[in-house]
Amino acid sequence: MITQLSKLLNQSAISLTDQQKQQLVAYVELLDKWNKAYNLTSVRDPQQMIVRHIMDSIVVAPYLRGKRFIDVGTGPGLPGIPLSIVMPEAEFTLLDSLGKRVRFLKQVQHELKLQNITPVQSRVEEYPDSPPFDGVISRAFASVHDMLHWCQHLPAEGHGRFYALKGQFPAEECESLPENIHLEASHRLDVPQLDEERHLLILKKI
Repeated sequence: MITQLSKLLNQSAISLTDQQKQQLVAYVELLDKWNKAYNLTSVRDPQQMIVRHIMDSIVVAPYLRGKRFIDVGTGPGLPGIPLSIVMPEAEFTLLDSLGKRVRFLKQVQHELKLQNITPVQSRVEEYPDSPPFDGVISRAFASVHDMLHWCQHLPAEGHGRFYALKGQFPAEECESLPENIHLEASHRLDVPQLDEERHLLILKKI
């Protein structure tokens, strides 16, 4: 898997240390192992996890601004765990409402010795906003509207951003954003060996 990952990283012009590559592969191995009992992801093949979970997450890293991020509805840690490995200088709160997922995240934190993640079991609307976050990240919400509604209290005033990871570009959703939300940028993401569209929307409060 290290060889496969290295090849994909080269195709994406992403440079990582050997330790970071080993941590990413170790995360996939843990996800594969726990998935059999906990049903954490519908992707069953570890080599597909490298493409659909690891690369799909870390291609977002160049667009993130700030040091404190919250990954809402993180599930088994996506995209938060891969991002925390490739952005060791940033801090990631990994929020999920299901206990079994948070137990898995704590095991990953322990085994990979990740100092910059904080797994939390909570509903997003009940999670405190103090101190506020530089970025609110999600690839779990069905709609941009739902993400903005449930997470509106989390980004810091002025510089905080919402980062919504989507498949196809959600044109209709972008045309009907709340009046106090501005679509600052959208980026089409290129994930090698993934024959599906991926987009990142960056939104901010006005």
